[in-house]
Amino acid sequence: MRVTHSMYRACNTSSPLATYTTGNDSIKITTKGHHFFFCGVPGHCQAGQKVDINVLRLPETAPASAPSGSTLSPPPVPSVSVPVSSPSNALTLKASKGNFARLGLAITVLRFLYQVSH
Repeated sequence: MRVTHSMYRACNTSSPLATYTTGNDSIKITTKGHHFFFCGVPGHCQAGQKVDINVLRLPETAPASAPSGSTLSPPPVPSVSVPVSSPSNALTLKASKGNFARLGLAITVLRFLYQVSH
């Protein structure tokens, strides 16, 4: 689900901005700033299956053909911010299933952003 910041903080699934249900959805982010997503399955967001994607700037489109002898550098990769528990409430590795799910979601988002920029 794509949600607002306040919905993201509260894991509120009542009125998402968008819902993705196939498990193989593609999401095109076209604006800079924070974009908030979480899993809508009951209890998953509370277990950490959520991600805050912060796009610092969008890659510029490359010219159709580069001048002879020039090289194009790859576009910048947008930043992804994944919330992390503070040390005061850190979990042991055995009890951190939510952290592994969060990492998996972040990797999926990074893979998607890489594909969009290339």
